Amino acid sequence: MKLFRKKEKEEKGYTSGGNCESVNNKEVKETSCCDVNYSSENIKKAEEKKKEKGIKILGSGCSKCAALEKSTREALAELNVEEYIDHITDFSQIANYGVISTPALVINGKVVSYGKVLNKDEVKDLLEQNGIN
Repeated sequence: MKLFRKKEKEEKGYTSGGNCESVNNKEVKETSCCDVNYSSENIKKAEEKKKEKGIKILGSGCSKCAALEKSTREALAELNVEEYIDHITDFSQIANYGVISTPALVINGKVVSYGKVLNKDEVKDLLEQNGIN
């Protein structure tokens, strides 16, 4: 009796789950088991985007992300600053920032908040602390 049919699975090149590459590395996919494209070109683009100055909201576009964006716009208006807000929804780019909980606020390439919706005054303080005023 073979315990858990381990030998048979190894011979067929199966992994323990997901749609990832096979054990014998005959086929290497450009996407993860979640179908996110991690090609070297996309990683390079994400790294370049991370270095850009400005304000970014990281998140899927849910109501919490929209609320953070609204608070950010209100804070910028109070500071009389006209700044473009980039809303990043691509999970490969979000992961590049090291963020695992959204929404997140990025100011000049630095993650200053993640995992919660900030109010206008909290955003205003963070903007001023990071040289936007």
